[in-house]
Amino acid sequence: MEELAVIEAPSVLGLRPSGVQDLPTALLEAGLIAGLPAVRAGRVEPPPYDPVRDADTGVLNPHGIAEYSVRLADAVRDVLDGGRFPVVLGGDCTVLLGNLLALRRRGRPGLLFLDGHTDFYQPSAEPNGEAASMELALATGRGPRLLTDLEGRGPLLRDEDVVAFGFRDADESAEAGMQPLPPGLYALDLDEVHASGAAGAARRAVDRLTAGTSSGFWVHLDVDVLDDAIMPAVDYRQPGGLTWQELESVLGTALADPGAVGFDVTIFNPRLDPDGTIATRLAECLRRALSARTRTENAGHRGRRAP
Repeated sequence: MEELAVIEAPSVLGLRPSGVQDLPTALLEAGLIAGLPAVRAGRVEPPPYDPVRDADTGVLNPHGIAEYSVRLADAVRDVLDGGRFPVVLGGDCTVLLGNLLALRRRGRPGLLFLDGHTDFYQPSAEPNGEAASMELALATGRGPRLLTDLEGRGPLLRDEDVVAFGFRDADESAEAGMQPLPPGLYALDLDEVHASGAAGAARRAVDRLTAGTSSGFWVHLDVDVLDDAIMPAVDYRQPGGLTWQELESVLGTALADPGAVGFDVTIFNPRLDPDGTIATRLAECLRRALSARTRTENAGHRGRRAP
């Protein structure tokens, strides 16, 4: 039975301190790891937030993000070296860079990118300089070198080792002038996911990732991939999205595959969920999907602190 190890990564350096930093506490208090073989493997605190856009890169907090990515990568490395499966609770989407850096140190990673947005902006097109709208571009080597060549290992991903899944922002991003997704990157937008069925689309994505990478794939979840009608607790809302059942199916398929080597959750904003009902439903969905990884339904087991 594989053990999960939860790392809290409450960074909002790529966004703003709107409440997303409270995600780890909210999901853990909502019972995310109840009944799962899981330890809490620590918390990586970010450096102070600077609201002034960096003049050289056009990005908010680029030096802070670079420094934080290395420390988060160290935490993920320790979990992997201990034979556990890392579950990283953000924070904004830039925590993905640290997670991928940990894998890049070990070889050639892949990425299943579940997000309502493609997050492929270049700094000149991102109106606020928020790297949480750029992380997929940065991870594939597009953007300021400070963030695309972490530890001299950039790019963290090859285009062909990425599947962008469930996004629905094509019109919005084109209007804003975002650079297009490269042809080598496999893209399954929301319409294509629905046309194939979530389970079938997830199987296609995982088969592609496991055929092309040598060191496994990471699963990234921005909760705004969910339908806005059921997940309004995000900072950038747009209509449509996956149902709870579809997300659970996709995550269950991906996390159960031996090629999956880690998972992160980002962007849920508990301050937009004052009665905690969305946190409870999200925790339930994620817990059920993670149980596919651990192969356990031992409801009596509680998460505990790692020694």
